[in-house]
Amino acid sequence: MAAMAASPSSLNLNLPKEVVDPHHHFIDTAGTSFQTFLRSAAGGDIRCLPEDYSRDLIEPLSKVGVKFYGSVHVEAMPDDGSAEVAWVEGMSADGRCAYVRGYVASCDLTRDDVEEELLKIIKTSPKVRGIRWILDCVGKFQGGKTATHVATLRHDGIDHLKTPEFERGLAMLEKHGLSFDLQCAPVQLVESAAALFAKYPNLKVCIDHLGKPRKVLGDDVLEDGTMNPNVVRDEKELEVWRKGMKAMAALPNVYVKLSMMGYAIPGWIRTKERQAALKSVVREIVEMFGPERCMAAWNWHVNAAVSDADNMSDVGPDAVELLEMFAWFFEGYTEEERERLFAGTAKEFYGLE
Repeated sequence: MAAMAASPSSLNLNLPKEVVDPHHHFIDTAGTSFQTFLRSAAGGDIRCLPEDYSRDLIEPLSKVGVKFYGSVHVEAMPDDGSAEVAWVEGMSADGRCAYVRGYVASCDLTRDDVEEELLKIIKTSPKVRGIRWILDCVGKFQGGKTATHVATLRHDGIDHLKTPEFERGLAMLEKHGLSFDLQCAPVQLVESAAALFAKYPNLKVCIDHLGKPRKVLGDDVLEDGTMNPNVVRDEKELEVWRKGMKAMAALPNVYVKLSMMGYAIPGWIRTKERQAALKSVVREIVEMFGPERCMAAWNWHVNAAVSDADNMSDVGPDAVELLEMFAWFFEGYTEEERERLFAGTAKEFYGLE
């Protein structure tokens, strides 16, 4: 039997001096008027405010000697993209989240008045850097049983990566110097994304959440309530994901966020075997794209489990545990490469300096 890969608990980790978190969300469904879709999708009120983020992420990282350079606030399915940006800007002006250095705002790129809407968002804050419109679609939404995301109930069953209306919106992003955060299923990378984004070499694109390989070791917990013992990876799922990611990596304008890793392996934090399996996936991405196009991200909102696995597990790493895991994933890379992974790539992609 082959020896298992070392885990963070058995290593002297080389932690970064500084981090950027290029992906997190503020949410207050009970206290805002523009989060009605999100509240419906969540099945009730949820909340994560600047004070929660500071307590759960910034302060713990500071206690282990890591400087927090700043963050990028990413849209959380608001009814109105400019209203969400204005809300966070107001909290920042009040001194609650001055660390937010950039925004990825929400905009439906298929709308007829897309350019007008983008200009409205841009005028809301000089820190708007890009747009996200969640696209994970392999058919109609089935309550999380497939890779189709609840956000696509807004255009249920339509894969916008294949529509001319969406491509028209992408052209507007390129025109106005905005980036695009791409969240979609692996099969969409293969079928349409790579060819589509190849047409827009001046549009910066960041693939969210590892490119979203799904449950490559299966469910975290079995139906009888016991932990899934499987450690054999779903190579069929990974084959499709790998094909799509390699096609995207061939485009020099495409980057990747190493985030929400519990979607790939729900409950990965539980065992050394699962941690090693995830490490292999993360390392494969970094080798495909290079450290100069990869960025570590916490995706922090609500709690560790939700941030990590998007409700596919009830466990997840806290901020420092995830930092240490990243340090382990990145072992063997040079100090300059690790700086890129933890901060430099995000600074460059989102223009934070």
